[in-house]
Amino acid sequence: MKSEERRVKNRDTKALRMKTLELLAPAKNLECGIAAIQHGADAVYIGAPRFGARSAAGNSLEDIKQLCDYAHQYEAKVHVTINTIIYDDELEDTLKMIAELDKIGVDAILLQDMGVLSEIRANNAWFRELHASTQCDTRTPEKAEWLRNQGFCRVVLARELSLEEIKAVADKNPGLALEVFVHGALCVSYSGVCYASEKCFGRSANRGECAQFCRMKFDLLDSNDEEIEHQRYLLSLKDLCQIRHLKELADAGASSFKIEGRLKDINYVKNVVAAYNQALDELVAMYPKQYRRASRGHVDYTFVPNLKKTFNRGYTNYFLKGRQPDIASFDTPKAMGEYVGKVKEIRGNISFNVSTVASFANGDGLCFINDDHELEGFRVNRVMGNRLFPFRMPENLRPGMALYRNNDIEFERAMQGKTATRKLQVRFVVDVVDGKLTFTATDECGRSANVVLNETPEKAQKSQHDNIVKQLEKLGNTAWEAEDVRILNSADEFFIPSSRLAALRREMIEALEN
Repeated sequence: MKSEERRVKNRDTKALRMKTLELLAPAKNLECGIAAIQHGADAVYIGAPRFGARSAAGNSLEDIKQLCDYAHQYEAKVHVTINTIIYDDELEDTLKMIAELDKIGVDAILLQDMGVLSEIRANNAWFRELHASTQCDTRTPEKAEWLRNQGFCRVVLARELSLEEIKAVADKNPGLALEVFVHGALCVSYSGVCYASEKCFGRSANRGECAQFCRMKFDLLDSNDEEIEHQRYLLSLKDLCQIRHLKELADAGASSFKIEGRLKDINYVKNVVAAYNQALDELVAMYPKQYRRASRGHVDYTFVPNLKKTFNRGYTNYFLKGRQPDIASFDTPKAMGEYVGKVKEIRGNISFNVSTVASFANGDGLCFINDDHELEGFRVNRVMGNRLFPFRMPENLRPGMALYRNNDIEFERAMQGKTATRKLQVRFVVDVVDGKLTFTATDECGRSANVVLNETPEKAQKSQHDNIVKQLEKLGNTAWEAEDVRILNSADEFFIPSSRLAALRREMIEALEN
């Protein structure tokens, strides 16, 4: 083999060895989907107009198309959930909807119903990626292999797996993409096989109508019907958080890191996506020959991401390293927020002070677990250092009680409006080719636009280098920012009015957008 052929083969081998990592974010609607991409997601998953596993989170085809157009600028992808059980009389409408999703540029659909899969394959109704939804309850290498043989290129693994179990699935199924949940709410049952809501309330989780059975109160009785626990949230789990275990998951075989929350608001999406985006960027920067991101563009934030300040029931890494204690939230299924200290002293029915290093602001929402194991919350009306004056003093607050902040007013203010800017790098080259000035813009996705000036410009009295650079770099609110402007073959010796340069820049950027 010639030396040049060897070098090419080595480069190709290295490229194959490099693993692509995807941050997959939830989108309740178009606004949340765009925010997820803006804040660093490589892909988003969003509910179809019908038949998604969250019946309250359907979206129109028009909105999904708009999200696709926006995401694809950054080579980010849009996955659509059609992951309920489909009844026979719904099958025709489902297939029509899938065909429409194909036309508007959706990158993948998530399925649970094997009957729908069979119809898709029989009718050649879908030519993009097929993902096996978490409702398929994939926990073993054999189940993953069976799904791959049915035509799925990716499986969403059950949340209940350990690193060893994930690795076992990956080792037996090379080439099959594995998607794992890394953040958000946990069900107490195995993924996709909880029938409590259907049994007790006639609302099927597999039809997108879960009644949140595991977030309800229960009495715990022994074999003699003696009450051990009274009205506790015995099935309510803490929320998943794997932000410190991304490399372990990637090494085990996962390539897509999924954030739960298709019913969560836009601030949740912004904060959580930003936190995980930074963590993945740090991982790629530490191991640049081993990992790369699935999409393009660099993100700048106007806030500091903090997972403690977003809705959570306390965090756990669940079964990642085997079964462990302290994965449940027995006292409340609601958000407790971040621990901020202990109540030190209560002064009458007016104020109290806190033993803490945290700072507070007027309007903060605080909460505590009272003596009856109930969550109580209140609003701070006025702050004087670590002395707090509630709007109404909670009756059950006692010295020594742990205090949590579930609404940080300053953080919420910081999250309003535009909080992130995602930009693609673009390089401009100005050259003289066959006596004509040519302008070329090439972005980091490899897209290129070229404009040739047919008119012959006048010679300038002095170098136009600085003005050419200045005008081409004015990219404003576009998705691009100038990485470099190269001027070749004395192209800066010609005079081009600033207005003409601006028009050329706009023409190239519009071509990149299209």
